[in-house]
Amino acid sequence: MVYVTCMCPIIVYRSRPISKEDISFIRKLMTEHPEDGRYALSRKICQVWNWAQLNGQLKDMVCRGLLLRLEREGHIVLPPRKSTPKNPFLHRKPPETVVVDKTPVEGPVNELGPITFLQVRRTPLEKLFNGLIAQYHYLGYTQPVGEHLKYLVFSDGRPIGCLALSSAPYHLGCRDRYIGWSPDIRKKNLHLLAYNLRFLILPWVHVPCLASHLLSRCARIVSSDWESLYHHPVYWLETFVDAERFKGTCYRAANWTLLGKTTGRGKDNPTRKVIRSIKYVYGYPLVRDFRNKLGVVQ
Repeated sequence: MVYVTCMCPIIVYRSRPISKEDISFIRKLMTEHPEDGRYALSRKICQVWNWAQLNGQLKDMVCRGLLLRLEREGHIVLPPRKSTPKNPFLHRKPPETVVVDKTPVEGPVNELGPITFLQVRRTPLEKLFNGLIAQYHYLGYTQPVGEHLKYLVFSDGRPIGCLALSSAPYHLGCRDRYIGWSPDIRKKNLHLLAYNLRFLILPWVHVPCLASHLLSRCARIVSSDWESLYHHPVYWLETFVDAERFKGTCYRAANWTLLGKTTGRGKDNPTRKVIRSIKYVYGYPLVRDFRNKLGVVQ
């Protein structure tokens, strides 16, 4: 089925213009399939609109959000809810407490046992990762939103660290100026960036230079692992470092670039007052021609 929409949007939802023709199509679909609930309706719309992630998974949850907005604004009347499932993000249980060997790990990094990275997203070891972050990271555990990877780092079969990477923030002034892309190019290629949202060396591990070593090791494998799970690579890594707690030494040692500082205002703050701690912003290109890969014309 070929679906064509005009460029006269009534609203824009998640960067997709929604026109009168789109709304007429949704009404027609509901009339032709009166037995369909909201879940089935959203999936049919996604299939016709080719509204899918790069890995082929339909954006049916995004579509259901659109349908709710259209109903609130009086454009459509949705079929009654067949059920009201619990929102897993609102009712998520905290990670379980995990028990691991806390025998001190000391000495130079080159004398550790073999260091192994395991990407544990969607594997049985994900619970171990979540538990370690919840128990030993000063920020605790929060479930990443969007595309993300979770790494457990082992030495001689024992966990010694954790790294998590997720989709990058939509707008970050110092990063966007450094890359040099326009808002349109950023919107198109933001998925090619990854954000290091958690990095933990377990507190009984005292190995000089281990943190920078793990950052460098991670940078070599993250793009291929991302492509395996989400069917596209990443070409740039970035992170925030709390300026009140840390100096960012391990990132500088791993050749990350200090791009600037955050304003401390937060993304939804209507005032210009500082309400959060100032963060250093570090970036790391995974390929030499990263600007070209990210769509910047030079």
